[in-house]
Amino acid sequence: MTNSLAYGDYLDQMPKTDLHVHLTGTVRAATFAELAAREGLQLPDDPLTIFKNINSRPPDPALYRSTRIPVTQGPSADEPEVSYSLFQASEWVLSCLRSSEDFTRIVYEAFEDAHSSATRHLELFFDELPPNAANLGYAGYVEAMAEGIRRAEADFGMTGRLIAGIDRSKSAQHALSLVQTMVDNPHSYVVGIGLDNLETSGPPERFETAYKLAGLHGLKRTAHSSEHAPVAQNTITCLDLLGCDRIDHGYFVLEDDEVLARLREQQVPFTGVFTTSRRSWRPWRRASFKAMLDAGLKMVIASDDPGMFPTTLASEYRIAAFQLGLDRETMREISLNGVDACWLPEREKAELRARFLTELDALEKKFQSEVLSVGRA
Repeated sequence: MTNSLAYGDYLDQMPKTDLHVHLTGTVRAATFAELAAREGLQLPDDPLTIFKNINSRPPDPALYRSTRIPVTQGPSADEPEVSYSLFQASEWVLSCLRSSEDFTRIVYEAFEDAHSSATRHLELFFDELPPNAANLGYAGYVEAMAEGIRRAEADFGMTGRLIAGIDRSKSAQHALSLVQTMVDNPHSYVVGIGLDNLETSGPPERFETAYKLAGLHGLKRTAHSSEHAPVAQNTITCLDLLGCDRIDHGYFVLEDDEVLARLREQQVPFTGVFTTSRRSWRPWRRASFKAMLDAGLKMVIASDDPGMFPTTLASEYRIAAFQLGLDRETMREISLNGVDACWLPEREKAELRARFLTELDALEKKFQSEVLSVGRA
């Protein structure tokens, strides 16, 4: 039997990709405190306490009465006395960002924190240009973030890319305008688009035109799907109508056996996250991820908003192993799934996969040796 301490170290050191991370959600509490003080932003509490007490309320429980895996609607065991929503915290952070240096800094820090989880490749979703930084323009905004990636790549031996987040609570025309701006201002670090915000606020078919334009110009596509709306069909719409090649979340695909069979056959990658601002949903999230894995779907572990939940990618890997009971072989497969699903060019992806295999083989040899040593003691 594997020694639990050794297995924990093994998980921490496993090479990882993080393909589903919102830049705003990576901002450190200390950085937020510094920026808020600079901007004179009055907050109801200190940023560390705000992040610690983020707890978004679940939507109408009537939507989830008949799901295959029950969705808990009551309060969680660790419910804070005073809660802050993830959206409110994100708005506060965005309101403090104004200069190129701000964006370069938070991107660099996101990579630095990811590196501590042995993340080798990171793909960051970025929001629309915040009003206080409008003078940068889209091109200046993207270049500032790209500079943060370049510095991190040099310092940490990582690779990174940027994904433009489309707010599904806004109009189809708004989304199309954003994609047109991307097309008119191409950047080597901006590789795709993703549909985010609450799924119940904007069905995927609303954004067909924007997604088709993105695909026409070689941009990769993903979407948050089957996360808030308890239906599997939204994921099929994202694949067939929007042209997505991977899906973020996707837990409610479990509601339809035919959809599951197709997703298993096509090996569509899903980025799953165990820790969410909806604390009462965390057990359901974890059970759903395990059920998707057991159904033969291609699963990747991600961190989503690690600064604000708070969590780390290494912590999410530990949840998979110690709470869901996943063994080393399965965790290795999940690690490599992240390489397969990433949006690096094929040559760089092949190099990353070779690096992962080398590191994973060395890690397995090291920990097998440690376990044998423990057994002899």
